[in-house]
Amino acid sequence: MADKTGHQDAKHAAKPHKASKEQEAQETPEVANEAEDEAGQKSGFADPLEFLRAELERVEAEKAEAQDRLMRLAAEMENLRKRTAKDVADAKDYSVASFAREMLAVSDNLRRALEAVPAETREAADPGFNALVEGVELTERAMLQGLEKHGVKRISPAGERFDPNFHQAMFEVQDPDVPANTVSQVVQDGYVIGERVLRPALVGVSKGGPKAPPRQDATVAGPETDEAGE
Repeated sequence: MADKTGHQDAKHAAKPHKASKEQEAQETPEVANEAEDEAGQKSGFADPLEFLRAELERVEAEKAEAQDRLMRLAAEMENLRKRTAKDVADAKDYSVASFAREMLAVSDNLRRALEAVPAETREAADPGFNALVEGVELTERAMLQGLEKHGVKRISPAGERFDPNFHQAMFEVQDPDVPANTVSQVVQDGYVIGERVLRPALVGVSKGGPKAPPRQDATVAGPETDEAGE
């Protein structure tokens, strides 16, 4: 009898423990709400919703800032790619500039040698001498054609308006019939490679005439062909 009574007392004693767990479960949301309220008050917001809105705005601002940095970085990389591509293209186009300039000096010497032989001498010369002269002419044309394949172009400014970017004035020619500041004589042809001047054309410029017409781009011509030289 005593054992049964003790068992009942122990059962009744366990009930309050179970009730305390249920009470704690009911109190947990209230504790969480109190924690949120306390966090909101510490952040300067009385309403937790205001705190959440502020956090959302902060995250959105950080996201926008990160996107802006990413876009700036992408733009910088694109500019770098374009600059690199341009540098590579320039290196390819202008790598032969120094060599071409030296070859132009050789071509000038060949031309001077040909001009030093009068036409009367060629007519009266033996076939061997004429063959030598023709060989020099062929060499000059082949050299200019090879340079043209690498982007070298000859400037033929006769009759053009003087352009200091492509021409170098050596003297002035008094001519009232020709518009002033016009290239009236070409002492030496000029050459360009791409958009760069290898050698400006040496020219004589007219003066004393009427006002010159609007400037036009300098005429760029390639070397003479074999048919033109014959």
